[in-house]
Amino acid sequence: MPAQRLSMRKLRNVLRMKLQSNLSVRQISRSLCTSVGAVSKLLQKANQYGLTWDYVESLDNVELARLFYPKSDVRQSDKFELPDWLHVFAELSKPGVTKTLLREEYAEQYPNRSYSYSQYCHYFREWQKQQRRSMRQIHNAGEKLFVDYAGQTVSIVGHTVGEVRYAQIFIAVMGASNYTYAEATYTQTLSDWVQSHARALEYLGGFTTMVVPDNLKSGVTKACNYDPQINPAYQQMAAHYGVAIMPARVRKPKDKAKVEVGVQVIERWILARIRHMTFFSLAELNHTIKALLEDVNNRHSKHLKASRKQWFDTIDKPALLPLPKHPYEYIDIKTVKVNIDYHVQYDVHLYSVPHNLVGERIELHAKCNMIELYFKHKLVANHVRQYRYGMSTTPAHMPAKHQTYHKWDDKRLRKWADDVGSECGKWVETQFARKSHKEQAFRVCLGMLSLSKTYPNIRLDKACAIANRYQLYRLKQIKDILTSNQDKLVNIEENAASPLDQHHENIRGPQSFH
Repeated sequence: MPAQRLSMRKLRNVLRMKLQSNLSVRQISRSLCTSVGAVSKLLQKANQYGLTWDYVESLDNVELARLFYPKSDVRQSDKFELPDWLHVFAELSKPGVTKTLLREEYAEQYPNRSYSYSQYCHYFREWQKQQRRSMRQIHNAGEKLFVDYAGQTVSIVGHTVGEVRYAQIFIAVMGASNYTYAEATYTQTLSDWVQSHARALEYLGGFTTMVVPDNLKSGVTKACNYDPQINPAYQQMAAHYGVAIMPARVRKPKDKAKVEVGVQVIERWILARIRHMTFFSLAELNHTIKALLEDVNNRHSKHLKASRKQWFDTIDKPALLPLPKHPYEYIDIKTVKVNIDYHVQYDVHLYSVPHNLVGERIELHAKCNMIELYFKHKLVANHVRQYRYGMSTTPAHMPAKHQTYHKWDDKRLRKWADDVGSECGKWVETQFARKSHKEQAFRVCLGMLSLSKTYPNIRLDKACAIANRYQLYRLKQIKDILTSNQDKLVNIEENAASPLDQHHENIRGPQSFH
């Protein structure tokens, strides 16, 4: 058969070109379209055996095949040996392995019963068409991790009030082995999304070259087929592990077929199993998912002819890169504007920066225990994170003179407040008395000043009177008094000072109760 003659002819031609024509390995490789490695391997054996061209020419195909491939099947047959396509699929996932190399190894094993390269590729494509969609794509070992959320949620009942919350199911699937990770979080917000990635990589015991997410808003700020915008916090997580974020193209489900199949697997083998169970905490739900996940990964697959765990240990795990020395810590990144009092706000607390940055936009990095502030990618301040109302001020950040406040100082603010009314003056004075540094009171006093543009002085002073009476020293409380028109109500204390007349025809005296 042509395929048989071609295989043996190529072997003979390699030996002829070297033993008779004395061509170099690369010249033979280019002439016969055969890899340099395969040619070198044959010639090394020829040197070991001390072969001459006259001796090789005297051998028939069976004898020549037995000489170079003693362990191979050299029987003459009209039937070709079909390769183990699942083995081919697995080998192609390994770095540097190509169909050309695998076909040459196959031809060495069955020199008289092997398909030509074109037939080899054709039958491999036909085999792939019969597999599930997620197996049709060949992914390199340890290269891609596909991530997404399942469509189904799991209800969690609160211990005390019986409030029901719905947990989201995060799923990550390895590209080459289909090894799967799953966990539950309360939301799909950026914090949960990024930290789920970190826990998935810890579960794998290493990290991949790329992470392929869907265009979830938490991770991808702006979806685009060519240049998607990645959220800064998500990008920072990727930088910590050294992975590249490669979002799937919009409306291209084949780009993330692996995780779509992974979602189906988790829904059928985990979520369906726990549908009648009641959970009272997120930890309880994740404990159950973890136990069932081990069963999913160790379950024998008909398509893979092995479990996901076996494939992962064989293919993906050796190719994973080692985890960083320090575990990942979630960082919330925001762009904030420096206020006139050289402070920025995160949650309910204020943090100082150098006073020369007043009016500038800076980048705030909020960690679990630390707040870091960057201007043009340079760290300009850091503070211990606080979770209460208040202000953290570094003395070095304060200006020697307060010209940056547009000539507003404490004296001018006090004079303006006295002009509004005595109660307003008293309220502003209290602000300065409550702060350890008078500059810290500027923000709230200037906020009060801005209210005078909306409300007349008489209303502002009455609102301050109510605030002083009930010790309300937050600007928001002054705004609430004005918007609810409490300052227009009748003064209750003044009315209480003038009691009603007790002598009235409708009021009975003690004589009526003998």
